[in-house]
Amino acid sequence: MGMYNETVMDHFTNPRNAGEMENPDAVGSYGSPVCGDMMEISLKIEDNVIKDAKFRTFGCGSAIASSSVATDMIKGKTLEEALALTNKDFVAELGGLPGAKVHCSVLSEQAIKLAIYNYAKENNLDLPGLEGFDPDAEFDHDHE
Repeated sequence: MGMYNETVMDHFTNPRNAGEMENPDAVGSYGSPVCGDMMEISLKIEDNVIKDAKFRTFGCGSAIASSSVATDMIKGKTLEEALALTNKDFVAELGGLPGAKVHCSVLSEQAIKLAIYNYAKENNLDLPGLEGFDPDAEFDHDHE
């Protein structure tokens, strides 16, 4: 595990916000056909602010660390602010990931955006941050 820094290791061994949420307001799950990782993000939302976030991830250490840091970062943010965060923000917060593992952080971004997308659809919210977001798009993982 020498290629991982301490922050990544910490989030991997002590993930924040892992587990199931009772009666979430929004759920987004996203799987990568490439690496078989699967991520589910659950959100509690009040007045368009994310009050709580939980994740369940089936995947590598990087995927778990990314979910952990991503859920930490979106808590207390508005839906718009959360949508503005990308996997680069999560990777930066983690202090970097090995190149081949950066795609794992994309899963977190997609799962969060899906959860917010589902919530917006259900509640007839028009969020500028969702413009151009296609929930059924096959996400392109090859941008190394």
